[in-house]
Amino acid sequence: MTTEMIAKKAPLLTPLLLLFMLAMILANLGGNMYGPLEALYLKDLGASIGQIGLFYTLSQIIPLLLQILGGWVSDSLGRLRAIAIGSVMGVFVYLPLILATRWEWVLVASAMGAVTRSLVGPSFDAFIADHSAPENRARLFGITQTLFGVVAVVGPPLGGYLVDAWDFKRMLMVAAVLYILATIIRVGMAREASKGAESNPAKLSFSGLKTNLGAMIGLILAGGLFTWIMITDGVRDIFFNMSFSFMSVYMQDIASLSISQIGMMSGIFGVAMMVVMIPAGWMADKVGERVNIAISFLFIATAIGMIAVVPPASPAWVYALGWVIAGIGVGLATPAYQSLISKAVPQRLRGVAFGLFSTSLGLVSLPAPMIGGWLWENVNPQFPFMLTAFASLLSIIPVWFKFKVSGDAEDLVPAPAE
Repeated sequence: MTTEMIAKKAPLLTPLLLLFMLAMILANLGGNMYGPLEALYLKDLGASIGQIGLFYTLSQIIPLLLQILGGWVSDSLGRLRAIAIGSVMGVFVYLPLILATRWEWVLVASAMGAVTRSLVGPSFDAFIADHSAPENRARLFGITQTLFGVVAVVGPPLGGYLVDAWDFKRMLMVAAVLYILATIIRVGMAREASKGAESNPAKLSFSGLKTNLGAMIGLILAGGLFTWIMITDGVRDIFFNMSFSFMSVYMQDIASLSISQIGMMSGIFGVAMMVVMIPAGWMADKVGERVNIAISFLFIATAIGMIAVVPPASPAWVYALGWVIAGIGVGLATPAYQSLISKAVPQRLRGVAFGLFSTSLGLVSLPAPMIGGWLWENVNPQFPFMLTAFASLLSIIPVWFKFKVSGDAEDLVPAPAE
C-alpha cells in the first residue's frame, strides 16, 4: 500500500501532522515578528532606499544556489531529517542579527538563513503532499496553511509591539528563544522517524542529484503544466519583489503609520488569509486549482492598486482594507498552488520540485528589488506598486488557459532503473 493510499484512508490531520505544524508555527512565529519589519531594521542600521534594494537583491543569490540542493537532500534523506538539519543551522542565524551594528551584517544572517530555508522550505510542502491523497490535497494544504497562518496574525503585531516597547535587538532575542524550542521538537521528530518511515535514507551522491535534476529539466522543457507554473509565477515574482521589498518603508514614509500599526496591518492580512484558506482548499479540490489562482490574482491586483493610489497619510482603515483584500487573494492561491505543484511532479521528485520552483522564481526576479528602489527614487514611490498590480491582472490569462492537470505525474517521468 502506497503512502498516498494510506493518507487517503487516514484523517486529514494526524497527530504526526499536528506536532509537525506546532514546530513550524514556533519556528516561523519569530521569523514573522522580524520579517515584515526587516526593511525598517535595515533603515535603523543606516541603510538608504537604494541600499535596501541592494540588500534584497544580494540576499537572493545564495538561496538560488541552495534551494535545489535542499530539495534533493529532502528527497534522499527524508523530510524530517532535512528539516532537523536546517533547524539546527537556523539557531545560529540569530547571532549576527542580534549583534549587527551595520546593515551589511544582516546580509551574513541572510546567507546563513538561506541554508535553513533551503532545507526546511521544500521539505515542508513535500511532507504535507506525501501525507495526503490527490483528491483531498488542496484541503489539507488549506488546513495546514490556516494553522500556519497563526504566525502571520500574531507575529507582526507582536514584533511591532516589542520594537516600540523595547527595541529591535530584544525583539530578536524573543524570536530566537521560540526558534530554539521549535528546533528541539524537530530534532526529536527526526530521531523517531529514523527508526521507522525514514530508516533507510538514500545515499547523497552526485549521480542521484544529476538524475533528479535531469528529470526536472525534462518537465520544465516539456511545455506542460509545470512549465507554465514556472513562467507565470516567474513574471509575477519579478514585479512582487520590485514593490513588496519596500512595503514596510512605504507604510511608514508614505502612509505615515507607526511601526506598531505596520505590524498590525500584517496581522490583519494574516487573519484574512487564515479565514479563506480552508474553504479555498475545498474549492480547489472541487472546481480545480486554476479557478482559485485566477481569482486570487484579481484580488491581489485590486489590493496593491488600492494601496498605491490612495492619497498619502489616508486613514489607517483604508490601508487595512487593502491588506484584507490582499489576504483573501493570497489565501485563495496558497493551497491551490501547493496542490498543483505536487500533482505536476512524481512523489519522489517533490523536494527537488519545490526547491527548483523557488530557485527559478528567485533567479528571474534577482534584480527586481534594485529596479524597484531606482523607480522609487527616480519616478515615485507608488510606481513600482502600480506595475505589480498590472502584472497580476495580466497573469490571469495564462493561469486560466494553461493551469490544467492532465494525466498521472508518475507517468510523466519514468522511475530510474535499479
